Amino acid sequence: MDRYIHFDWAMKRLLRDKSNYVVLEGFLSTLLDEDLHIRRFLESESNQTDAGDKFNRADMLVEDSRGRLLIVEVQNNRELDYFHRMLYGVSKTISEYINLGDDYDKVRKVYSINIVYFGLGQGRDYVYRGKTEFRGLHDPADVLQLSARQQELFIGKEAGDIFPEYYVLRVNDFDKVARTPLDEWISFLKTGEIDSTAKAKGLPEARERLRVDALPAAERRAYIRDMEALRYQRSVIKTGWDDGHTEGYAEGRAEGRIEGRAEGRAEGRAEGRAEGRAEGRAEGRAEGRAEGIAEGKDEACRSIAVGMKKAGMASDVIARLTGLSVADVEDLQV
Repeated sequence: MDRYIHFDWAMKRLLRDKSNYVVLEGFLSTLLDEDLHIRRFLESESNQTDAGDKFNRADMLVEDSRGRLLIVEVQNNRELDYFHRMLYGVSKTISEYINLGDDYDKVRKVYSINIVYFGLGQGRDYVYRGKTEFRGLHDPADVLQLSARQQELFIGKEAGDIFPEYYVLRVNDFDKVARTPLDEWISFLKTGEIDSTAKAKGLPEARERLRVDALPAAERRAYIRDMEALRYQRSVIKTGWDDGHTEGYAEGRAEGRIEGRAEGRAEGRAEGRAEGRAEGRAEGRAEGRAEGIAEGKDEACRSIAVGMKKAGMASDVIARLTGLSVADVEDLQV
């Protein structure tokens, strides 16, 4: 089976050659569903050919089927703060390619295409598109449109169409049979292999021009060295993730136990207070009833004693019949 050059390495070297634009044009046209042609690579610090270049991105001036010029930025970084890197890259691209004093309408539409080989975010798909929309605060179905004149001058119909668009290709999450031209490209980006039946725009040319055995000897050695370094980098990242996951799991369990005990104590105190209040209320009601009954009996005895005293009965007799003391009987007012 033929071995093909990894796409990000080819993009930094071979695909900058004008004779090989057709490969990259095929990829961009397939992804954006638009017939695109590369006018030139934009030279800046981001277009260094050093394999260790920290930016590892390529900026291109591209012409669409309507003759409009766009800027396309392709990135291949492996960074945990990659979303921030995407934002920074687009902002930097826009500021780099407008001349001081130019009107703002000279700001070109930017497409940020991000090919990532690590777990970026969470989701079920393997290709994501992000764009700006201006929706009504009181009527979310109301999307702000460009005026007729603005539509003639600028790209798109909605106000958000002027703003950058982002594409994220999480190639490692592609695990399907390639059924579409874009799937064929993503399969190549993931595996470095091109199926003999692949017909997506640019892939037939890639099959011929990106063979490892077609590289000059020095370039082939550099390629193999870079791929080994990349493989080692992935291994380090994976090992670090596995170790971090294990440590995080253990720390999480320990923290969970501590938090659980604290929450348990808090809940126990709350439940204890609630139960205590309930028991206190029950005991209070019982004691109150007992005291009420006792007080009621005492009042009844005193009332009976008053009647006996009125009838002229002796105090000692009344005390013996009612349970009151002789002194209590003598103190009763008749």
